[in-house]
Amino acid sequence: MSLSLFGNHKTTAKPSLKRRGATRRGVEAIDMRARRFGYFPRTFVWRGQEYQVEAVERCWTTASRRHGGQLDRHYFQVRCAEGTYNVYQDLRHNTWHIAA
Repeated sequence: MSLSLFGNHKTTAKPSLKRRGATRRGVEAIDMRARRFGYFPRTFVWRGQEYQVEAVERCWTTASRRHGGQLDRHYFQVRCAEGTYNVYQDLRHNTWHIAA
């Protein structure tokens, strides 16, 4: 697509393509088995292996503009014996995921 702006200057714009219902690359569902204080991840299962969370290093929340600013996800950076992972809870669907 070519747009004529001011005089002879032109710019090209490519439409962004998004697939509805598509899973993001590197994001997988996990089974959250236990939470501390009913909020922080404590134990989860990913790819058949159980992970014990030693510490929550960081947490943050995102809101969706499409849904009137409602809370969308709770993110947690967690440290386990096996490594550090970013997990999140999808609040609209009440599901848990890991950024693999």
